[in-house]
Amino acid sequence: MAQTSPTKPCPFTAQAFVDDVLVATSKAAVQVASQAGLPLLCFPQADVQGKLPADTDLLSSEAPGGYVAFAQPHDRVRVVVVDDMGCADERDHTLKRFPTWGDTSHLVDILNVRPDGEKRYVSVTRDNAANPHRSVAEGSQLLGQAIVAGSRHAPGRRVVHASMMFLRAANATDPLHFELDEHTNGRTFTALGVKVLQGPKLCASGVLLLNVTAPSVMEHRAPAPAAPPPYETPSYDMGVTHRDVRFVDNAYTGDPNAPVGPPTIDTWLRYQGVPADSCLHAALLAHFTGHVSIATAMRPHAGIGQAQAHRSLSTAISAINISFHADIQADHWMLYRHHSTFAGDGMTHSECRVHTAEGGLVASFTVDAMVRGMSTDRPVNPRTAL
Repeated sequence: MAQTSPTKPCPFTAQAFVDDVLVATSKAAVQVASQAGLPLLCFPQADVQGKLPADTDLLSSEAPGGYVAFAQPHDRVRVVVVDDMGCADERDHTLKRFPTWGDTSHLVDILNVRPDGEKRYVSVTRDNAANPHRSVAEGSQLLGQAIVAGSRHAPGRRVVHASMMFLRAANATDPLHFELDEHTNGRTFTALGVKVLQGPKLCASGVLLLNVTAPSVMEHRAPAPAAPPPYETPSYDMGVTHRDVRFVDNAYTGDPNAPVGPPTIDTWLRYQGVPADSCLHAALLAHFTGHVSIATAMRPHAGIGQAQAHRSLSTAISAINISFHADIQADHWMLYRHHSTFAGDGMTHSECRVHTAEGGLVASFTVDAMVRGMSTDRPVNPRTAL
């Protein structure tokens, strides 16, 4: 059946694998909307290697003329884009399963809240209706957005501390409103309260401390962990292009049957294409603080993994506290040391640090999270369940 939807060029080299065998590579693939609502990646016929039978269930009938599209989801098919991070060095090239959540530029746009009146800011949203990911706004996203709002309110001052409690789930399809309350604004420090609302509902509440930095009277820093460098660490696909995530020793996994290990996960992270705006770099660092701590707490426990979240386990980030010790360069490699110090009574606690590739300590943060058995009394709503 011919596809009538308009085509959109894919900005990346696209690849298709069947039974883990590469069967198509193209720099001229296009995206179209499928009847299922998910974007479909279509390869020019000339870029398909080998001959595939026309009636196989591995192919989609929705490809436009002259193109081949592979059926998704399908347990034998994997369609990916080659994320080159804008770098010629092949060590920077990673594979991201299609469709992705989006690009670093989309994430930056969401974090970059807009003025919406006196001491008020509002977020933009993305239309992810054609995306298979859950439509819940992460708590660490709200924290990053609050950091941007506070920095816009007090230009020339750096956020040195941000703390936020997450009170109810926020969906990713509606704008978030940030209301600032200026507690003090002196020559050195600005202290702000922040409320995050979606419609009439209070989703999160926190505080921000900004200051004018001063020359050091004394200095010391906790040392960086002994971790292999980024290019000796395997990449991990978290669905965002121009963001490179690498977990030391493959320690991050959602599989409940994965080998147990210590409650520590070291993570290399780097973004590409971030504007030269210091608060956006800080917001990107903060955005990742909620991604790994629950998995870190689960790692020592056999039979428990993040794949159970929102299915048999109810999990959510409850609070994040972060201190910034330096200006952040999110487009340089950052090493996150996630360490869970407690799990019990339905809660977990993690104490974490962020270092530069050279070993400098640039941020410290703690995460409190909920991990509880899923109630069977009512069905899970993916728009609201964290």
